[in-house]
Amino acid sequence: METLEETELCFPQLLNSSCMKPKRSNYQAMLTNIVVFSVSLLTVFLNLLVIISISHFKQLHTPTNLLLLSLAVSDFFVGLLMLFQIMFIDGCWYLGDILCALYPYLLYVTTSTSVGTMVLISIDRYVAVCVPLHYSTEVTQTRVKICVCLCWICSVIFQALNLQNNLQQPGRFNSCFGECVFVINYIAGVADLIFTFIAPITVIVVLYMRVFFVAVTQARAMRSHIAAVSLQRSVKVSKKSEMKATRTLGVVVVVFLMCLCPYYCVALTGQDTLLNDSAAAIVLCLYYFNSCLNPMIYAFLYPWFRKSTKLIVTLKILQADSSAANVL
Repeated sequence: METLEETELCFPQLLNSSCMKPKRSNYQAMLTNIVVFSVSLLTVFLNLLVIISISHFKQLHTPTNLLLLSLAVSDFFVGLLMLFQIMFIDGCWYLGDILCALYPYLLYVTTSTSVGTMVLISIDRYVAVCVPLHYSTEVTQTRVKICVCLCWICSVIFQALNLQNNLQQPGRFNSCFGECVFVINYIAGVADLIFTFIAPITVIVVLYMRVFFVAVTQARAMRSHIAAVSLQRSVKVSKKSEMKATRTLGVVVVVFLMCLCPYYCVALTGQDTLLNDSAAAIVLCLYYFNSCLNPMIYAFLYPWFRKSTKLIVTLKILQADSSAANVL
């Protein structure tokens, strides 16, 4: 009986105050840990490639790529922090109350920064497509750096206000040793829902719909202009442009909704989020999986990323003057 009790407690030496481990089969626990670890490792690896590429190669030092760099940095830290999610799934937290309070705070800061950077990217693409003549004067590296810094600062302050109860008194919501629980009150939950989901997705959808409309209009104008020369070729160009605009809009919005909707659907119920609950852990993992998909959406579609990745993997970036290599 004593052996069984020891295996079920997070801290066997604290018989009266230790949390009990949830009963799960070894197969379920191993499979879940492998999935979370794999997603975390993939997220870190993909975003690290983006960070190295944009930071190293001088040709990639553009305003748009600075936004991609910010997105990659925030998603990189999300991938690292996801490793701690394994402990939540396992049911026991062994790192103390202070790290229990810091972990969700850092995770919320990085995820909200990732969402904020996505909004900045949509604004950048809107200006580039809809008002291209003003792009070089309106979107400069200095302005982009200021916007990126403000995005990070706002995320740090906003999430500190949301989680102030947890940060002021770490472990105040834990009922036993080995538990890590954070609670967001109703007002903070509503604010997080508005500023981290409703407002960003509204901005992204509106801007990308405008970009889509302009792209289709330009494609039709091009078709009319070239009709006298080659009607068949212009129809193909038009259809290709329309499909490309549709795919861009669809991938960005659908993936964003698929990853974030489950979490905010739970938040809309008004119940407190407990990270030691297995269902909540799965919802959060899906929420964070968006950070793994971001580099695929925003970087893998660019030819320069494939060229720079090849140079990185083959270690050619260690050569002299490799930063000046042609990757465009």
